Amino acid sequence: MSEDLTLVLKAAFFSGEKHKKQRRRDADETPYINHPLEVAYILLDEGGITDAPTLAAALLHDTLEDTDTTREELAMIFGHEISNLVVELTDLDSVLPDQKKQRELERAYNLSDKAKRVKIADKTANIRDLATMPPKNWDIKRQIEYFNFAKKIAEATASASPELEKVFMRDYQTFKPKQ
Repeated sequence: MSEDLTLVLKAAFFSGEKHKKQRRRDADETPYINHPLEVAYILLDEGGITDAPTLAAALLHDTLEDTDTTREELAMIFGHEISNLVVELTDLDSVLPDQKKQRELERAYNLSDKAKRVKIADKTANIRDLATMPPKNWDIKRQIEYFNFAKKIAEATASASPELEKVFMRDYQTFKPKQ
């Protein structure tokens, strides 16, 4: 087994363990781990991204925000490159909720190319989920606002992968929020 495949599977297992009790906010309360798996799959299958650190970071991208995982733990287990990528993708700043989206957009322009690829794949996965299984408490207005916000993030990160930008834009134009 190659080192790259081992690294990606190790990240998938770690993420699965960390997110094992978490559920998405959709009506079916799907397992949270489906989301990081989908982000990694979009990168690999639709974006042609085979870089193991990028795929591992995709699998781990929500662990710092949504679990008890620490940056030090990620660095110890996965090394500094992956730990740094996950930190780039994590909103660790304490900002008011109404400032969070603006901060995320500002940060998106300054991400490394690897982090930009994960970010655009993340937004692609999010709009797919939103179109097919929106959070229980999101009305149509909130769904449309998120779609438009995700498009701004995709535009800010598109330079890192024209292929992933095409995937996002295809889905943005195809999927519509549920009424």
